[in-house]
Amino acid sequence: MSHFKYYIFVFLACFCSLIFSQQESVEDTDTLTLQLENHLVQAKIDSDRGKYYDAQDNLDKALTIATKIDDKVNQGKIHTKIAKVQFLVNKPDLATISLHTALKIQREINDYTNLAITYNIKGVIHSNLEEYDYALQYFNSAKNLFEQEDLEEFISDVSLNEAKIFIAQKRYEEAKSRLERTIIIAKKFNQDDRLSSALIQSAKVSDALNKTDLALSQAEEGLSIAKEHNILANVNEAYVALSDIHHNHKDFERSYYYIKEHIKLSDSILNIKRNNIPSGMSGENIDRYKDAENAQLKAQIEEVNAESAFTRITTILSIALITILSLLTLSLYKNNNIRLNTNTMLHKKNDELIVAKEKAELASKTKANFLSTVTHELRTPLYAVTGITNMLLDEEPKEHQIPHLKSLKFSGDYLLTFINDILQINKIEANKVELDPENFNLKNKLENVISALSNSANDQNTKIHFDYEKGLPENYIGDQLKISQILINLLGNAIKFTKDGDIWVKAYKIDVKDNTYNLRFEIEDNGIGITKEKQGQMFDSFSQGSVQINRKYGGTGLGLSIVKGLIQILKGKIYLKSELGKGTTFFFELPLEYDKEAEKPKTQDVKKVNKMDSLDLSNVKILIVEDNKINQMITKKILNKMNLYCDVVDNGEAAVEKVKEVTYDVVLMDIHMPGISGLEATKIIRTFDKELTIFALTAVTLEDKMHEFGEAGFNDIISKPFKQEDFESKLHAALSGEKIVSSYFS
Repeated sequence: MSHFKYYIFVFLACFCSLIFSQQESVEDTDTLTLQLENHLVQAKIDSDRGKYYDAQDNLDKALTIATKIDDKVNQGKIHTKIAKVQFLVNKPDLATISLHTALKIQREINDYTNLAITYNIKGVIHSNLEEYDYALQYFNSAKNLFEQEDLEEFISDVSLNEAKIFIAQKRYEEAKSRLERTIIIAKKFNQDDRLSSALIQSAKVSDALNKTDLALSQAEEGLSIAKEHNILANVNEAYVALSDIHHNHKDFERSYYYIKEHIKLSDSILNIKRNNIPSGMSGENIDRYKDAENAQLKAQIEEVNAESAFTRITTILSIALITILSLLTLSLYKNNNIRLNTNTMLHKKNDELIVAKEKAELASKTKANFLSTVTHELRTPLYAVTGITNMLLDEEPKEHQIPHLKSLKFSGDYLLTFINDILQINKIEANKVELDPENFNLKNKLENVISALSNSANDQNTKIHFDYEKGLPENYIGDQLKISQILINLLGNAIKFTKDGDIWVKAYKIDVKDNTYNLRFEIEDNGIGITKEKQGQMFDSFSQGSVQINRKYGGTGLGLSIVKGLIQILKGKIYLKSELGKGTTFFFELPLEYDKEAEKPKTQDVKKVNKMDSLDLSNVKILIVEDNKINQMITKKILNKMNLYCDVVDNGEAAVEKVKEVTYDVVLMDIHMPGISGLEATKIIRTFDKELTIFALTAVTLEDKMHEFGEAGFNDIISKPFKQEDFESKLHAALSGEKIVSSYFS
């Protein structure tokens, strides 16, 4: 029984301890939260007074607390506030880093209100750097989110920021409409700062539109409000505006008066800022402090000479002790200063490293953006070529037109492959290109490549001979697109450097192991040949036989580098044999898996079933979001052919509004558009509609951006130009209620 009591006692003790620890934890959290709020309030006061370094210090302390208590909302807000301070002290690179961190946190936790505030701040920074297109995109995103969250009072600031850009760009009518909206909202919510600023900006617009009386009236009203509420920045801006207006209309006396007022106020503001710069004790002050201490000690020593010996000794010992303590204090003070200076230097060095890292990341991002833009610009017309070709093939063309259309389709498909591989050359070198094996007929593949390039050969008066080993199986499993590009590059080179000659394309077996055939391909020509000195460099990027050859025959010199990279990825090897004036032979070997199933005789033709025919499409509505008119026409025609109804809009803002008004089953969203991007439009739609199926119908390079598409809320990606069967398959899954499993996001 005593044991039982003991266990009961232990249990109660543990329980009480747990309760007390939880209570202490809650109290600790409450205390930390209170400290965090105090730091934020103090940071606001410091910032308003121009004490930016003190504000930064308080914000850093607040961020430490927010991180400790895992307060994600405040973490995001604080990073945004830090960015504002960093920009005010002329550190735009650090401000950009802080804003990126804030955006990441706010997107993760769906904090749309503060995300919109961060977008607005980012827009202001881009605007100050005169990156107006970027700034307007961020202002648009901010405005849409504020509207979505029903936060009208915040929109006045965004509209005011937009107006300032339009004034800088001399787009006065657009500026005027934004300022009118700002004034309405500012009056509604008693926003004196924004109201006075909007009136001053309106004065600039009116003056530019030759409405002098209105301009003066607006500027004076803005000045009056700014003075009443002691908004010095706006007072100063009003002085400049009034000086400019009077100067433009030859009233030089009034212009001079306001510019003098501006200079006087600017000096006052500058003095306030100087007074707010934190100052520590300088080396000179330390020396003075030491001299004062020594003088005081000397006086004390002289004073005790008249006292008794015992008193003198006691006093001297006391003075010595005081001296030692003073010196220790002074030493500690100096050490503390040295440590602070060292920490400052370390922080500065750390900041420099962060900036350097950010610049490197920015350079990498710039390169990625460049490649993305190039891809988009090339794929967009290709989408038109392949789309129109497919439509013409489906519209019962004349018999003699079919070979030409098929040749056009083949060329378009492989041009797309070529573009993709050109843009992925860095990935090829890094072995990051993924294989896409599928069943294909090798003999047909070779014949198609030869057929596609036969016109070029005919132009050179060159004959192509094809030799496919007798008895060699035709059907294999492999990445046929990469094999096609290898063949196109090598055969294209042979044609380019062979005039009035012959080219031989050969395919034969080296050996067979299990179910894998090791095949050798030869592309032989009797053209100009390659010197022995140049043969070792032919697979290097941008390498040509000589400057003269480059001028005469053209080309980038990337083809053979891509070929070598692709063959290595396919686990093959390549080499060449050449003699100047007698021709060149390229040999490459590839292991290919034999496709036994394809060789089996077919008992009957199986008619291809269109899965869309099984669905009732009468009430289905699809929204196409695409800014390119040709692409709009092609996508709409493809959908109409499938008996699908669709609407078309040409920008992200219109897409958001349309989705609010109409119930759609599927949205096909382009990415690069004027205004907000498809990514931002999708994020906004997801704030009020989580269930709508949204496909990214895009021509951008996707490999490095999968997480962005998934995070934005896309269900899947349809890459332009798309295969008709893939397009139909994904639409069928969406419209039939199947669960969409994207290979891009898995």
